[in-house]
Amino acid sequence: MSDKLWGGRFSEDTDTLVEKFNASIDVDKRLYASDIEGSAAHLKMLAKQKIISENEADQLMAGLERVKAKIENNELAFSHQLEDIHMHVEDALGKECGDLAKKLHTARSRNDQVALDIRIFLKKETRQIMDLITGFQQQLVNLAHAHLDVIMPGYTHMQRAQPVLFAHHLMAYYEMFKRDKERFADAYRRMDAMPLGTAALAGTTYPLDREYTRKILGFDRLCENSMDAVSDRDFVMEFISHAGICMIHLSRLSEELILWSSSEFSFISISDAFTTGSSIMPQKKNPDVAELVRGKTGRVVGNLVAIMTTMKSLPMAYNKDMQEDKEPLFDTIDTLAICLEVYTRMFPNIQVHAGNMRAACKQGFLNATDFADYLVNRGMPFRQAHAVAGKAVAKALETGRELDDMPLAELQKFSDLVSLDIFDFISLDQMIARRVSAGGTAFANVRAAVEKAQKELRP
Repeated sequence: MSDKLWGGRFSEDTDTLVEKFNASIDVDKRLYASDIEGSAAHLKMLAKQKIISENEADQLMAGLERVKAKIENNELAFSHQLEDIHMHVEDALGKECGDLAKKLHTARSRNDQVALDIRIFLKKETRQIMDLITGFQQQLVNLAHAHLDVIMPGYTHMQRAQPVLFAHHLMAYYEMFKRDKERFADAYRRMDAMPLGTAALAGTTYPLDREYTRKILGFDRLCENSMDAVSDRDFVMEFISHAGICMIHLSRLSEELILWSSSEFSFISISDAFTTGSSIMPQKKNPDVAELVRGKTGRVVGNLVAIMTTMKSLPMAYNKDMQEDKEPLFDTIDTLAICLEVYTRMFPNIQVHAGNMRAACKQGFLNATDFADYLVNRGMPFRQAHAVAGKAVAKALETGRELDDMPLAELQKFSDLVSLDIFDFISLDQMIARRVSAGGTAFANVRAAVEKAQKELRP
């Protein structure tokens, strides 16, 4: 005869291997605080509706607090026999309150219970992730503010293209993470609906006051369809999807940090505290933190594939497959959180080599577009100016020079519109200063963007 809480209709004990296979406690014990919070709200509602007495509710509430303390003090042993955190809490409550604990589960199912627990838990974690993004954005802005006048090569196709401000480059990532925060805030609004009270899938016959429970738990609204309430994991998929995008942003930044810190670039140095060495090559200083962040992006993207594959063919309503939602979710939360935390600590210690960045701008004809713009400003159509500038670049390549190294007389062979002021026009500082179009890399624009971001980040 089965001794499970659900074992009334079973005549055999569960196979021990099935117990291990079926159990989720190794993963979902992390939900204990959310489970107890939801149970406490449920008890208050049951007492208010006179489904249980006030005295019974008080005893059970006190028992739940003792159970919570035991879990937090590592005094509660977890077992595969009890399957999940819900049954562990109920079993522990039975040891505290006797048979009275059996009233806790009145008018609810583990289906709406776990849906509630995940939402309570994920709301909190989403807020914390948003706070971590804000903290990292602050470090990006700080680094940008400290290097407002540093000029570096901008790249397309990994080829030097046009000069940009280093601060402008950093602020591009600020904008990426700003969108990430907006996505998480949007996801938060959708997960902020309470499923408790929808029971297994069809609602319950008990006279519940779900609005009362909702207010206790601080949810914005109720899940309106009982079948959707227990089977919805859209909010999990959405969170992991947004986390994947955020990790891709971190991965793109990691790739640049790795390149910039290489000997070939030497644009930055990463602190020794955030690098490692080689077991065989004494001279090595490896950007392992950046490489790990880049590598961990694959885990989070993989987690998204895992949860979407799990959910893709499930009929209504709850199915045991959904037990597989927590591992990818928890791993995603942990991975994104530690990546944001480690970068928040690493960025204040990055050393910027402004001279090397500026020197790199002197090679590769980063002023070729400005040479064409110079001609356009003197009346030449852009397509023609583009061709003239291209011929000037070809000549410079033949002679191993840059455009601004060529004599004025030689440049004038390409167009009689060229005058002595060409050299000032195609100088680095002038090229930056002129890019005043909204969102451009002009000194004034970037300074204003940094100041705007500083205001946005103020509490």
